[in-house]
Amino acid sequence: MKSYLAELNEIQRLAVTTTEGPVLVIAGPGSGKTRVLTYRIAHLIEEGNAPWEILALTFTNKAAREMKERISKVVGDKANQVWAGTFHSIFARILRVEAEKIGYPSSFTIYDSEDSKSVINGIIKEMNLDPANYNNNAIRSRISSAKSNVIPPAAYVNNKELMEQDRMSKRPHLHTIYKKYMARCKRAGAMDFDDLLYQLLRLFMENKDGVLQKYQARFKYVMVDEFQDTNYLQYLIVKKLVEYPNSPKNICVVGDDAQSIYAFRGATIDNILDFEKDYDNLQTFKLEQNYRSTEHIVQAANELIAFNRKQIPKEIWSDKGTGHKIKLIKALTDTEEGKRVADTIVEQKNRYHLSNKDIGILYRTNAQSRVFEEYLRRYNITYKVYGGLSFYQRKEVKDLIAYLRLVVNAADEEALKRVLNYPRRGIGKTTVDKIKALADQQDKSMWECLPYVQASGKAKNSIAGFVTLIKNFKRRAKEEDAYQVASQVFKQSGILDLLKKDVSIEGMGRQENVNALLDGIKDFVENDEVTETTSGLLADKSLASYLQNIALLTDFDKGEENNDYVTLMSVHSAKGLEYKSVFVVGLEEKLFPSFMSMDTQEGLDEERRLFYVAVTRAELYLTLSYANSRYKFGQMKYNEPSRFLDEISPNHLESSSAMGLHRKNKEEAVTRAKIMGNFSRSRKTTTTLLADPKTFKPSPSSDVKVGMKVLHLKFGEGEVLSIEGAAASKVATINFKAVENPKRKIMLRFAKLQILS
Repeated sequence: MKSYLAELNEIQRLAVTTTEGPVLVIAGPGSGKTRVLTYRIAHLIEEGNAPWEILALTFTNKAAREMKERISKVVGDKANQVWAGTFHSIFARILRVEAEKIGYPSSFTIYDSEDSKSVINGIIKEMNLDPANYNNNAIRSRISSAKSNVIPPAAYVNNKELMEQDRMSKRPHLHTIYKKYMARCKRAGAMDFDDLLYQLLRLFMENKDGVLQKYQARFKYVMVDEFQDTNYLQYLIVKKLVEYPNSPKNICVVGDDAQSIYAFRGATIDNILDFEKDYDNLQTFKLEQNYRSTEHIVQAANELIAFNRKQIPKEIWSDKGTGHKIKLIKALTDTEEGKRVADTIVEQKNRYHLSNKDIGILYRTNAQSRVFEEYLRRYNITYKVYGGLSFYQRKEVKDLIAYLRLVVNAADEEALKRVLNYPRRGIGKTTVDKIKALADQQDKSMWECLPYVQASGKAKNSIAGFVTLIKNFKRRAKEEDAYQVASQVFKQSGILDLLKKDVSIEGMGRQENVNALLDGIKDFVENDEVTETTSGLLADKSLASYLQNIALLTDFDKGEENNDYVTLMSVHSAKGLEYKSVFVVGLEEKLFPSFMSMDTQEGLDEERRLFYVAVTRAELYLTLSYANSRYKFGQMKYNEPSRFLDEISPNHLESSSAMGLHRKNKEEAVTRAKIMGNFSRSRKTTTTLLADPKTFKPSPSSDVKVGMKVLHLKFGEGEVLSIEGAAASKVATINFKAVENPKRKIMLRFAKLQILS
């Protein structure tokens, strides 16, 4: 047996050596998928096939690079002759040779998103359309979807459903923009990323000069990695390459239906679920041994995914030992969740000698990173936000904070420059340069020079309006708390209206981030527990106090970066990664699963697959957490634990007392899923806070005395042990028996306490 084959288990070896005809490899998490794919290519070359006759399509350049590196270890330099790369890079390579056949130059430009945005903005302006209705990101998303579903402009305008959707969205001229956009790109000799697929399919379908037969003859073996993530257009192109008269159909696709999580990008799980319908003589191999995780983690994942109705049956197993049970953290608030996750990280590092790099925190939306970032910084734990900016470095967050900084300190020139023309109010770069020059000349702040700058009438009026706006905010800041001021800034500055216009996935994410910032400010204001800082007791709830607090959290030394950091990321970004310890946080109804997914069975199934991906990233330690309450849009929301927690047997949990319902076994879980259709839960969780908000009635803080029994919403019943300070600075030390760390210091001025006796 060849040495590389000896490294494989029996099923892996069969998947590698079965080279003729259509092959489907179902690869569970941690089952050696990449090894099978790369060794299969190496085996084809070792068996005498020409490397340039092998096409391997991936979704990332990293995956293609790793594939070639692994192949080269077996066959040497021949690996470089394999056509291995992403769909876009391989298709662009073909189009460079063949594009002239469909009217494009071989030197065509590839437009990035900013280029596309500029073209669309020009068309909107030219057609005198309202940018408020014709949002650029929404239009680009719509055009991208049309191309992915192979709907050219001519077919788009004849599609009654699409046209009606556009009419209802107040964008009846979108089809014209689509047509003009395609024409402009062609006139410029340019293709966007979607065109690299769309135009290649067009090239194959028109088949001028036998170009399709040329590539069908060249690629004798076609392989696709992460097949569950392909969209309709990608699979259509692959089928064109392998389906022709007397074709041996040597196609091998590798993937896992249980890890199909990119429907929002156009991926369709039906490609892998229905693959066998396209090929009568299909051979299927299931890689079911998990080499990554211990038994408790693997079996919990199996129980979870059993609730999905449409799936390819498989039973993932592990021989890495029983391992540790899954830890469940139930927190009263999202702030407490952040603290307890950080506490657990410290505990795991000390007890199990884990490095920071062994730990990953996974969340459903990027906006959730804020509270975990704050506590990791407080504990001096190095971290990195993966697949996105640190929460406080995101543009939309920095924009609102810049406004708040300016309200507190009008001399803050960096803040002024950032927001003077944001949202756009007709104050251009030339005017800003004049303000700066005048400030330098007069040796005054830019703010002081605003009324005196020489500018056009429109710019003058805009500057005057801006000055009035900031002055009004300043007056409010003297009387109101940080949240009240920040909320008004968000609304009256125009940022809210601007963000609401962008209905794309990215745009909605930006709205979530700003709302998460406001929720953090609300939490800062509402938290009556005293925080001890290096500068003393933190009890001031003003905007200035908040900004000082946030500056201390965010101003850390970026020069000491190393590879040993805790990773924070969305679950979507975690695909393909693994950590010794994984924290999956925010497991609440309408958050995970997302409220946007709960209207359909398909959406709920995809959310469950997303949770499955999160769970299976863990090697040794898995921690799941949720909060009974969290701020959302400035309001305290009370949450039920995610239904997904109920779908894991208590046998795999350290403690199941927090949960109200668990399935007795997998068979019962599957039966219940079929009966109930996964749409509803059989009960409501009533446990939220330690006091009922409906009957809770705060007493005047001046009436609270030493020795009294009091009730607190978050901490429950307690006894006042002592009161220190005078007047507005009084701090009560209270012993709350029902919580960890029972002795809490409460600033009475902000306290919400009900006197019991």
